[in-house]
Amino acid sequence: MNRGTLLGVGLSLVGLAGYIVGVVVEYPGRAFSLTAIMVGIVLVATARQSAEGAEQ
Repeated sequence: MNRGTLLGVGLSLVGLAGYIVGVVVEYPGRAFSLTAIMVGIVLVATARQSAEGAEQ
C-alpha cells in the first residue's frame, strides 16, 4: 500500500466516524464528515489507478 491509499482509507474512516457521531449529537462542522468521506474515496481510487499504471 502506498501513502495515498493509506491516507484515503484513514480519511474515509475518520469521516465515517464523524458522520455517525453527527447523527447522534449536533456539533459545528459535521457536514465536513461527508467531505472527508468523498475525498478519502477519491484518494483511494487515484492512488490505486496510479499504482496500476506504474506496473505496466
